[in-house]
This record gives sequence, C-alpha cells and structure tokens, in this order.
Amino acid sequence: MVNPHLPLEAEVVERLQESPTIFTLRLRFTDPVKHAAFRFAPGQFNMLYLYGVGEIPISIVSDPDDERMFDHAIRVVGRVTRGMTQLKAGDRLGVRGPYGRGWPLKLAEGRDIMVITGGLGCAPVVSVINYVIRRRDNFRRLVIMQGVKHSDDLIWRSQYSQWSKLRDTQVLVAADVGAALWPWHLGRVTELFDQVEIDPSHAMIMMCGPQGMMQVAVGHLRARGVHEENIFLSMERSMNCAVGHCGHCQYGGKFVCKDGPVFSYSEAKPLFGIRGF
Repeated sequence: MVNPHLPLEAEVVERLQESPTIFTLRLRFTDPVKHAAFRFAPGQFNMLYLYGVGEIPISIVSDPDDERMFDHAIRVVGRVTRGMTQLKAGDRLGVRGPYGRGWPLKLAEGRDIMVITGGLGCAPVVSVINYVIRRRDNFRRLVIMQGVKHSDDLIWRSQYSQWSKLRDTQVLVAADVGAALWPWHLGRVTELFDQVEIDPSHAMIMMCGPQGMMQVAVGHLRARGVHEENIFLSMERSMNCAVGHCGHCQYGGKFVCKDGPVFSYSEAKPLFGIRGF
C-alpha cells in the first residue's frame, strides 16, 4: 500500500514557459511500475514537493489517458513555486497523489458542457476541455468561457483559437485590461452570458476561479434556468496535508482536499459567499 504521507520521486520530462509568471512541468515517476499504476481523474490534484523547500497542491492538467507523463500548470506566487521555476528536464521532485474528488464527467455524457474559468482557474478545468474534445461523440455542445485580469495572463492562447474552430464549440474570452490587438472581449467574463448558446435543461456547468466571479456566474446560470445540481465548482483553499488531517481547508463540515475540490453548487451553497468560509 502506498503511504499517502510520503512523496514518490518524479522526474521533470519537460518544462514549458506559458507566460511570464506561469509555467508547466511535465512529469514522470522514476519508478516505471509506479508510473504505470498512476491513475487520476480530471479535477484532482497532486502535492508537489521541492526537496528542502516545501510542498504545494497543484491541479493535474493533462488527459488521464496520457500514459507518458502528467502535467501541472504552476503560477509563481511564493517560495516553493519560485524554487520550482529553476527546475529543468532531468531534475527530480516529490509527488503525492492524486487527491480529492474530480469533475462528474461520466454524469455529463450526452449533455451540453459549459466550462467557466477566471484567472488561472483554467488549470483545474483544462483537463475537462481536453477530455471532452478527445471524446467528442460522448457529449453535446461545448462552451468555454475564460476571464483574466490582464490579456497577458491568458495562457494556452493558441489552444483557445483552435478550440473555437471545432464543431459544436463556442469560445468566449475576456480580459479586464487588454493589450494592443487583443481580439476578444474587454471587460469581465460574466458580461458575456448573453452570448452563450446552450440548452439550460441539458447543460452541465464546470467552474473554477475567484469566488466573487463564481457567485455572479451562478446568478446568471440560475436566471437562465440551469438547475443547481448541474452546477459544479472547484474550490480553492489552503491545503497542507491533502488527507483531511490539518484542517486548513475545512469548509463547514467538509474538507476541500478530500471531499472536494469539486463540489456541486447544492453542496457548497449554504456557506458559499459567507466571509470566513
């Protein structure tokens, strides 16, 4: 049995610089048996441990059927992530996981899928987008909404352009502040709901980002007739242990690390938007 408190050694296969402050690490366990046994669902996360520095929770952004490696998109925000910017191909780090509850993709089959993200909120759901695209016949319409504070924060820009050209796919992108030649909406992503083309009675919503943005988005969705039980949120909290022991990510009677990070809106609603939770 794998000890959930001990990291396994992983090797950096490739490092990709996505933006000035965001990079992707493509990883592979150094033990081929453990690598072959590794399984995860879109929406789950790993704890990445930089030897001698510290450990942080990071969403897995690759497709679960990619047996070669698994990817993590990382924003530089603190001591551990700054240290990870120095990693290059061949370097090693520790990995614990996967942890948490992922997106209900089996339940979503046969429905319209709407992905709504803000900031680096795209990281927990980009695996959903890739999952749906690679299994396109299992789903109906795909709507992707992404909002960023500044246009320079948009990572995977070429992918958004490619996704917009796919059949039955709508892409809506917004930036609060746009640089020259910004081709998408200037303003908040929640201002774009009047352009969304979905069937509310057959839609499954998967959302991640700042809580204020998600609250406004839920209001728009409910006004359009989307049922609460079909809205799912990936919650962001401080997660230090990932196994429900430390209590840092407690959300009422639940723990984001093991009961989430994906919650249905019905589950999250009683405490959603209340200061301190």
